Amino acid sequence: MEIISAIAVLRESLKGRRPVAFVPTMGNLHAGHLALVEQARRHGRCVVVSIFVNPLQFGPGEDLASYPRTLEEDCRQLQAAGADIVFTPGVEELLPAPQQFQVEPPPIAGELCGAYRPGHFRGVATIVLKLLNIVQPDYAVFGKKDYQQLHIIRAMVRELDVPAEIVAGETVRAADGLALSSRNSYLNRAERAEAPRLYRNLERVRKAVLSGQRDFAALESAAASDLAEHGWLVDYLSLRNADTLRPAQPGDAALVVLGAARLGKTRLIDNLEITAGQDHPSDNVII
Repeated sequence: MEIISAIAVLRESLKGRRPVAFVPTMGNLHAGHLALVEQARRHGRCVVVSIFVNPLQFGPGEDLASYPRTLEEDCRQLQAAGADIVFTPGVEELLPAPQQFQVEPPPIAGELCGAYRPGHFRGVATIVLKLLNIVQPDYAVFGKKDYQQLHIIRAMVRELDVPAEIVAGETVRAADGLALSSRNSYLNRAERAEAPRLYRNLERVRKAVLSGQRDFAALESAAASDLAEHGWLVDYLSLRNADTLRPAQPGDAALVVLGAARLGKTRLIDNLEITAGQDHPSDNVII
């Protein structure tokens, strides 16, 4: 496995190694990331994983400085997972000057997580586009846990004619349902025991919709209230059209329920897709 930090060296190494499958990450890897790498291996002859903590997607007061950086352990895991190249650019390599040109995402980027993290998806889209231009992969794998991000990246690639196929990876969960996340390490013992409540509320909403309930506002309110009653600070809990991310309508066949809430100092996000006739979550990979 090669560990490369320079753009020019990466481009030289990738010559003649098609198809390329790419997994962009911010490091501090867990089993969810490794599942994306495994998925990439099924698509590409050469698997590239990037590790870059993107300063453009962090707002004032967020955890840029304290975000876990575990490069040595990440590389060990990636070598075991079969990655071919780990791309580890520093900020001075990827952002050698102030980034004046930025990708302006569509209005949906200002809803859900975007309403609580202004400019977040502009920063995500800008760096993802830069990485796609650098790696020029045939396939790029993104996890469904960041459902809004996946939606925005898919739209960007489609509208800007980026020649890469976006592959969606299922959410990987702990045995108690908690979606794996690098930020789970911020939880103390009591918070970790409480954290699966977000997933359980999303699951209750999913089951209610599948049973025929269509008072979406009442379902959202009940789930948010349960979290609040147990000490969570809820940003949103929302039923949306799975394809457009617009607010769900009774006639929609494919839905997704998304939630974001703070438990102590940790902001957790999660979602479950809901498809008519589905009797179990599609994105419930348990480890």
